Amino acid sequence: MKKKITKKTRLGDLLKTNEKAAEILFESGMSCIGCSMATEETIEQGCLAHGMKKKEIDKLVEKLNK
Repeated sequence: MKKKITKKTRLGDLLKTNEKAAEILFESGMSCIGCSMATEETIEQGCLAHGMKKKEIDKLVEKLNK
């Protein structure tokens, strides 16, 4: 069974375990995922740094879990 992705999932872990994550994150405006610092951030931290609102973050996490 696939591990559930949450707002607290680290971007680095997400990118290692979800082959479509980079594409989904880029589509959501998170083009900095290649940065070495970004891999240590949670999805929520990265999204907030890019000005995303709570509802947008929730939708992104939902999309990543599909």
